[in-house]
Amino acid sequence: MLGHIDTSLVDWSRAQFALTAIYHWIFVPLTLGLAVVMGIMETAYYRTGNEFWKRTARFWMKLFGINFAVGVATGLILEFEFGTNWSNYSWFVGDIFGAPLAIEGILAFFMEATFIAVMFFGWDKVSKGFHLASTWLTGLGATISAWWILVANAWMQHPVGMEFNPDTARNEMIDFWAIATSPMAVNKFIHSILSGWVLGAVFVVGISCWYLWKKRHKTFALTSIKVATWVGLGASVLSAWSGDGSGYQVAQHQPMKLAAMEGYYDGSNGAGLVAMGILNPAKTEASDGKDAFLFRVEIPKMLSLLAERDADAFVPGINDLLQGGYLQKDGTPALSAAEKMERGKQAITAFASYRQTKKDGDTTAARQASLVLKENMDYFGYGYIKDINELVPNVPLTFYMFRIMVMLGGYFILFFAFTLFVAYKKEIAEMRWLHWVAILTIPLGYLAGQAGWVVAECGRQPWAIQDMLPVNAAISRLEVSSVQTTFFIFLVLFTIMLIAEVGIMLKAIRKGPEVNAENE
Repeated sequence: MLGHIDTSLVDWSRAQFALTAIYHWIFVPLTLGLAVVMGIMETAYYRTGNEFWKRTARFWMKLFGINFAVGVATGLILEFEFGTNWSNYSWFVGDIFGAPLAIEGILAFFMEATFIAVMFFGWDKVSKGFHLASTWLTGLGATISAWWILVANAWMQHPVGMEFNPDTARNEMIDFWAIATSPMAVNKFIHSILSGWVLGAVFVVGISCWYLWKKRHKTFALTSIKVATWVGLGASVLSAWSGDGSGYQVAQHQPMKLAAMEGYYDGSNGAGLVAMGILNPAKTEASDGKDAFLFRVEIPKMLSLLAERDADAFVPGINDLLQGGYLQKDGTPALSAAEKMERGKQAITAFASYRQTKKDGDTTAARQASLVLKENMDYFGYGYIKDINELVPNVPLTFYMFRIMVMLGGYFILFFAFTLFVAYKKEIAEMRWLHWVAILTIPLGYLAGQAGWVVAECGRQPWAIQDMLPVNAAISRLEVSSVQTTFFIFLVLFTIMLIAEVGIMLKAIRKGPEVNAENE
């Protein structure tokens, strides 16, 4: 079904998709976060009738709209790339993967498109209640859109609810609800949405502190800070909780990713969690015998507790996962990577035999090949792996990005808690050092979200679909030069779009909100 693919084509195709995804995720989380903040502000306007709340909500809506428009453009390109650059993937699992994306487009996107027009142009043209509903429904549409996209991504991390049909050479959906409500999808959705709320809150606090530093729009800035810090504090605390749930799901379904996140090579009972550490750059392979760390500080038994909810549980490391032999939770010995690769090759051979014997009309041989294929289908993707070391993701990248994400998560909790305290108890308008801290925290919000996605996607390598389809078997047969050309075209295009968006937003920020009194 799939032939040899130039490794440079794989690298460039991955780079192009990563470029598009990184740029897209610059815009999505801010959209999700601002939707909540401006919804709360308009709710206050609806309840109090105070025009100040209306002017405040409209200002943040303006920034929401600028960000939303550019986010849609990058998102559309991202979806098209599944067909252009990853056609084998789309053929192999399109019946499953396409369903949530279709629902996202039909339901969520059109819901956003319908109500966003009322939200921007319906002031004083529709009732206050209908306009408020439109604002919340626009945010809900963006959230539902994220839900279905994250369902599709979670399925790639932990494929469920499908069955391979050898007659069509496609995986077909047999349980939609298993896909839509899998624990992996639920945790990924909650964690991703909360990260967007955190970024939206960081953004609002940072811009508001810029106004305080400039001694402009003090009432507007203080009010925005109070609303945003409540949202940010709640979201950052809940994000820590959802992160724990996501870590547990990774431990259950992607143990190699967990091991890479921890730089964890040799499994043990009561495994410790690396609180901080520096990896040994001389270690290039799992079995080279070199120590993984130059320096580390561990929290005893914490990894076992987080991964298995048992402080004394065994957690396999990279070497254990490659060599196999350890007892799994069901009491059976784990297969080695070599054994999985051999069974994957048997599955591929059986599939080819089934297709040929079916074509020749030999039903007995076809039935026998079908049984062999079914018995080994769980390891089908391993048949395309040439070297067991390919199964180990980039450990330094995954390890450090995970710690950046976690440390920033802890920082955001402290930042929002302190800012909320001083916003009510002290004259925050005079705390100029805090204004700069808040402004400089804005890029950290983006960094945390990007680091999380690097862990999620790079930690899954070499798989496009976990254990089922590696990236070298998922891409389209294209000329490397064409992928390189479009990569640089997208790089220039997205950079121009980003610069334009930042310029338009800065212009709107410098202009400031509508004011009805000087002290606003």
